[in-house]
Amino acid sequence: MNWTLEVVIVPVSDLERAKAFYADQLGFTVDHDTVIGDGARIVQFTPPGSGCSIVIGKGAVPEMPPGSLKGLQLVVPDIEQAHAELVDSGVQVSDVQVLGVNPRPVPHPLDNVGFVFFSDPDGNSWAVQQISSRA
Repeated sequence: MNWTLEVVIVPVSDLERAKAFYADQLGFTVDHDTVIGDGARIVQFTPPGSGCSIVIGKGAVPEMPPGSLKGLQLVVPDIEQAHAELVDSGVQVSDVQVLGVNPRPVPHPLDNVGFVFFSDPDGNSWAVQQISSRA
């Protein structure tokens, strides 16, 4: 049996600011933006190529302190290109960092060990890792 992770709820304080960050700056696809009633709203985004989406919302999602989600991770085939795209989009992102050592030869020296880090406007933190074999 396959078990797939479909949605992660990301706690934010300002839905419009978060929507602009995830859609406009990161380029995540807006799957839907739904007002349920009585001020309840859900916005779902999917990173390009991902099988898992994120949801931000108000009133219809579990209450969590904004910025309390840490360690979300994305995988890209080229960390240097991802870094450049984040910088070009105005995202405050770390320099490319090498974490660890590959246990075997890989096609590119940054495969598996190349990372960048950034946070959304509320402080939810993200890592981006290079794994070119998943391209």
